[in-house]
Parts: sequence; C-alpha cells; structure tokens
Amino acid sequence: MTALLLSLVVGWLPGAVLFRLPVLSRQRRADLAAEERLFWAIILSVAASLSILMALAAAHRYSFQRLVIADLAVALALAAVARGDLRLGAAARRAGAAALLPLALAAWSTWHFLPPSEYIIGGKDPGVYMNAGVQIAQRGTLVYHDPVVAAVPAAARILFMPSDRPRDQFLAPRFMGFYVLDPDSGAVVSQFPQLYPASIAIGYGLDGLSGARLACTFWAVLGVLAVYFLGARLLGRPAALAAAGLLSVNTVQIWFARYPNADMVMQALLFATLLACARGQVDDDPFFPPVAGALLGLQLFLRFDAVIAVAAIVAALALGHVAGLRLRWTFFASLSVAGGLCVWYLTGPMRTYMDLPRYFLAHLPSWQYAAMAAAAALLAATFAVGRRSARLSAAVLRAAPPIVTIAVLALAVYALALRHPGGKLTDYDAYALRTFAAFYLTVPALVAALIGYAMVVRPLFWRDPAFVLTLTAFALFFFYKIRIVPEHFWAARRFIPILLPGALLLASGATLTGVRGSGGLTRAVRLLIGIVLVAVLASQYVRAAAPIGRHVEYEGMIGHLQQLASRVGDDDLVVVESRDAGSDVHVLGLPLAYVYARNVLLLSSAAPDKATFAAFLQDAGARYRRVLFLGGGGSDLLSSRWSVTPIASERFQVPEYESAWNAYPRGVRRKEFEYSLYVFGAPHRDDGPASLDVGVDDDLNVVRFHAKETADGRTMRWSQRQSFVVLDHLRAEDRTLALWMSDGGRPPAAPPAVVQILAGDRTLGAVTVAGGFREYDVPIPAEVAAAAAATSEPVRITLRTATWNPRRTLGTPDDRELGVMVDRLAVR
Repeated sequence: MTALLLSLVVGWLPGAVLFRLPVLSRQRRADLAAEERLFWAIILSVAASLSILMALAAAHRYSFQRLVIADLAVALALAAVARGDLRLGAAARRAGAAALLPLALAAWSTWHFLPPSEYIIGGKDPGVYMNAGVQIAQRGTLVYHDPVVAAVPAAARILFMPSDRPRDQFLAPRFMGFYVLDPDSGAVVSQFPQLYPASIAIGYGLDGLSGARLACTFWAVLGVLAVYFLGARLLGRPAALAAAGLLSVNTVQIWFARYPNADMVMQALLFATLLACARGQVDDDPFFPPVAGALLGLQLFLRFDAVIAVAAIVAALALGHVAGLRLRWTFFASLSVAGGLCVWYLTGPMRTYMDLPRYFLAHLPSWQYAAMAAAAALLAATFAVGRRSARLSAAVLRAAPPIVTIAVLALAVYALALRHPGGKLTDYDAYALRTFAAFYLTVPALVAALIGYAMVVRPLFWRDPAFVLTLTAFALFFFYKIRIVPEHFWAARRFIPILLPGALLLASGATLTGVRGSGGLTRAVRLLIGIVLVAVLASQYVRAAAPIGRHVEYEGMIGHLQQLASRVGDDDLVVVESRDAGSDVHVLGLPLAYVYARNVLLLSSAAPDKATFAAFLQDAGARYRRVLFLGGGGSDLLSSRWSVTPIASERFQVPEYESAWNAYPRGVRRKEFEYSLYVFGAPHRDDGPASLDVGVDDDLNVVRFHAKETADGRTMRWSQRQSFVVLDHLRAEDRTLALWMSDGGRPPAAPPAVVQILAGDRTLGAVTVAGGFREYDVPIPAEVAAAAAATSEPVRITLRTATWNPRRTLGTPDDRELGVMVDRLAVR
C-alpha cells in the first residue's frame, strides 16, 4: 500500500494538478476524453519527477524521500496558486466505453511484458543503465565521487585507471560504461545520459532492485499507450487500437520491455510529444505547446539522436505555420530552457558521451553537410516568404506532399531491391530496411505501411506535419546507416522509438480507417481488408514471440551476485581481473560495486607490473581489512612478494538468448560463469617441488586457457593456441617437468596434437599428445632451474599447440579453438 501511494505521488499527482490548473483554456482540456486526460496526468507527472530528480542529483542532493517531498510541494504550490480550483467542471467528458480500450491495452501489455530481465551485470549497455540508476538512487548524484578511486595512490593508478590524456583532461575507465573524470576526488560518471537511469532510480526507491528492473516495463507500457493516443488523434480509434495491439505482441517490443534500454523511454516521450504538438498547433490548445517543448527537450537528456526529433518537429511547426497553423512562442521557450540546460549537461558531466557524436559529425562527407545546409536554407526561406507570398505559399502547399511521397517511396524501393554493400557500405547497413521488414515488421506490413504513407502524407502533411516529418526523418537517418541486426536481439533496437510503431500506424490506417475524410475503397471493404491484415500480422507476431514467452534473460543472476556480495565485507577491497584475462568474471565487478556497495577495483591488464602491485597491496593493506582477488583464470598475479589463498569459488549458469550474426536467433543458451575468490597475504616460501592440479583453485596459475571442466573424473582445462601455466617456483635441483594431458578425442581431420613446451623463453621440448590422459615428461636444463631458483619468482610455462574448432570440423555448436586437455603439472 505504501509503494502504491508513493507511486501516485511521483507518477500522477503533480501532473494531475498541473493539467487541472484554471489557466490556458482549461475547458479545452476538459473536452478531451477521460482516458487521455489520465494519460496526460501520468506523462506530466513522470516528466516533472524526472526533472526534479535530475536537478537534485546534479546538485548531489537526490534521495527518494526528497523527490516525494518535492512532488508534494509542487502539487500543493500549484493548488495554492489555483486557490483550490482544480475541478474540470460538469462539462468535462465522462469516461465511456472507449476508455476500456487503453485500459485493456495497458493490462494486456503489462502481462505480456513481464517478467523483466535480471541484467544487472556489466559488459554491455543494459548493465550500464541499471548500475547507473541504482548508483543515483544510493548515492544521490549524477557524478559520483567514489572513495575507492580517490584512495588509490597516484603511482598505482596505472593498474586500474590508465589514461593517455593530459592531466587537465584526465579520462580513464572505471568499469565498462563508467569513466573516471578526476582521480583525486574519485569523480566517476556513467557513459550514457542519465534520464533513463533516473527512472530506474525512482523504481529502486519504490521497490528496491525489483522496482529498478520494472522501469523498462513501465516505459514500454506507456509507449504502447502513447502510440494509441496519437493514432486515435490522427487516424481514429480502430487504426490506433490495431497498431498499438500489434506493437504489444511484436517480438522486439516484448524483448526490450524486459531488457534495460533507453529506446522505450524515447518511444513513450516522443509519441507524447507528437500528440502534444497536434493538440497545440493543430487544435490550437494553448496548454500543449509548452508541454511539447518540455517533453522534446527532456529527450535530449536521454540520447543524442533526439536531435533528429528536435530538428524534424521544429521544421514541422515552421511548415505548419506556412500552411496557416498558429505558431506559439511557448513551445520554443520551454524547448530553449531544456536545450540550454542540456548544453551545460553535455559539455560538463557528460562530456565523454559527446566524443562519439563529435567524431561522427566531424567526419561526415562534404555532400552531407551541403545537403543539410541546403535543407535548412530552404526551410528558412519557405518560412520567411511563404506567409507573405500567396503564390509561393500555394505552390509549396501543392508541391510538397507529392514530392515527399515520391521521394520516400523511391528510396524504399531502392533500399528493398537495389541497395547492396560495397566500399564503405557494410552489409548490415545496405540491407537494413529489408532486414527490418523480414525479421521484425514483415514484408506485407511494410508494403501496407508504404501505401499508408502515400495516403497519409497528402492530407496530414500540412494539417498534422509533426508525425509525418519526424517519421520520415528517422527513417532517412536510420535506414541509411544503422546496425539493424547484426546481433539479435540486443543490438537491434534503434527503430523501436518511432519506426516500428509508426509503420504499424500507417499500415493500420491504410487498411482500417485511413485518414479521416479520405476517399478510396468503401468503408466495408477496407474494414474487411484491415481485419484480415491485422489478424495475419498478429498471428505472425505472436508465433515469432512465442519462444521468448516467459523467458527471463539472466534469470538467477541476482541471487548469485547476492551470494558473492555476502562473502565480501564492507571493509574489504576486491580486486577484479581485467577484461583481457579471458573470462567474463570482470562483468561481476560493476554490480558488486554500484549495486551491492562493495569496495571494488578492476585491473586494467591481465599482467600488471609486479613491483607497482606490491606497493599498492602494502598501501591497501593499511586501509582495508582484507584485499581480495576475484577471477576466473587468466591473470598473471603470482609473485614472491605476496601470497594468495583461495577462500571461495562458484560455478553457475544463467539463461541467455542466442546472439546470431545476420540471422534470426534459434533459442535460449546457457551462459556459464565461474569465479574464485582469493585473499592476498604476506609472502611465504614453499621449499617443496612445485605442482598444480589444473581446474582446482588455479585461476592465478593459468593464462589463456578455456574454462574449468571435468573429464574422465578429472578436473582439467582445454588449452588454446598459446597458453601459459605459472608455477610458484623452481628449485635448483629440479630436472623434469611432468604434464598429464589428453588430446580430447581430436578427430582425424584436425592437425596432430603436437605440444611445444617452454619455460620462460627456453624451449624444453615437444610432445605429441594422444587420446586418454597420460603423463608426458620434458627435461629441465640445469641452468634454467638454477636461474629460476635464484630469482625466487614464479616461472611461466608456455604450451603451444595447433588448435581445432569443433563447429567447423564436426558441425557441433562448440565454436572454441581447442588445443589439448591439461590435467596436472608437477616438477621433479
């Protein structure tokens, strides 16, 4: 009950009060359908809460309690200004049967979009978003001053945050997707703009990690409703219901409703912006222009490509003005305020995020600069002269819709049938539109959408230009160069905010009701065609989405991370192996630090400088109770300067949907994680002969091996083309290195399993490994043993093998490059 009340405060109350204020022709808003009034109350409240949260976090003062207090204060202040006059009056439209349609859509979508994934690990964008949101919720700031980073001595920073920039432009990785801006203060910022993480922070405040995971689902449901309300405004309820319903059962909408991403946020806010533009400019309701400007400006804090929406909508309003629609300054005022704040935001806290857009813009071909300049000049000239010259205005009004329609249809035919890769044009860019149609929309739906576009542009281009121009602009940008597939699903999302729902609206509008007042087929025939098309598309979408059903990406990951966090104390420091160590253990470091609030540092190299690391351990030993190491094999961290003792290990699997390159995925796979936890201690000397049981607490002894396995009752690892085993020491009297290995059933088509063995840079010999585990001995020259014994440092044993690939050789799913199975090493 408490969570429900708090949800109403942050998600309904401020917007409901603002919407009911007796200003800007309140009666016009009272004439809206009851269900749309509720939608606007939610949108306005969410936008207000996110704006307040971002402001508090920018000032390092955010907490969920302060947000609730601020929302209540805003609502009470607005009510006081209105002197309690918040009733829409008896003339307000009552809820009718049509109100059940969006309610049914919301209920259906919520059921379809649950449960959300447990993607809170690092490594990719979803984990960055989740951890950034939880970090805001827990630390109350956009730029977090991480005490663990600030405590690293200057001489040891190279181990964890190397930077090749000048001191006044310091930038170094903290984790994947998080950057250190100032090592002295420990200032850390996430890679992406933080509007979506801000909503995750609100979810975290409502229901902890469960609420944070539900943020993407909330936005997806709100996106479906926004598509419905805009569609109802432009095309009528039947087409809107069909499009929103199809969207709710589409595979990628369902997938990303469960998978952290900013595209669902943009979908909801962008369609709400377009609806506000229609209500403000076309319906001439003075309340909505500043709302449209504020919602559009808010998206600049979400993703950089929101500038496409800004440019398209501003151009649409300007063209609408030429056609006689009213242009209100309040839209530009609210957009300018948001834009000004965003300039500070993107050049200040998020300056690292702007590196890629700056690089992209700086390397555009000259003809693209010329085309954009010509388009801007043509728009400015049309706007300046159009209202003053009746002849020019009439010519533009007549010519623009057919020219735009012919151009878009011609480009669509080119992209579908004639565009092929070549030069700098990749296959996934060249085939973007056909891939979009084949995998996500279907070709019949794309054809219907193009027919709908031709039908919609003529009557809507001047009457409701924002939707037409925004959809067209995004299509031109994204189908020109965009990664539509090639790794399904998680990389295939750039078309979600407007292209997928926009295409469904056009297809539904063309066959069901079209644009109001348009001619063509009789209503009965069009209705029949529309029902058949929608039924066929719905059937295909439901069938395509069936495999993901109740699939939960990375289900169980949170429980395993909680278990790992329970093994680490608040006063411990965890050093996590680097990304290049060869395993995925490094992705556990991010949530361990920013979800479970443990002290974590991520190594920048799998082979750090031993002297520097020894000095760091001495300093860290004075600051922390224990210094731990978290790894899965591949880090060269053994030294006579310290000792390591294993204290825990775990191996587990979580479901992960297949990622296929330029192909549709076939189903769920099991992603394996294996880690061991060690504690660093004082150095101690072992005078006995060195030996190692591979596959048991060996993470600091093996480099470039595959994961631990069990074969023939033995723990072992597969070697790669060149793998390394680090032995603690060699004695001067050691003369033989024994290795227990097997070729693992290497097929005849594979090269023979010849293993070349080296100690340091000295070749010890070569052996041909056969089937079954056997002992293979190579001599250790006396001078090699003596030199190693004199240093007292660990000795690196190199194994070089010609590898084979089971997928290429046998057609099995295993795509690893396999050397030989290594079970044990011993020195005699």
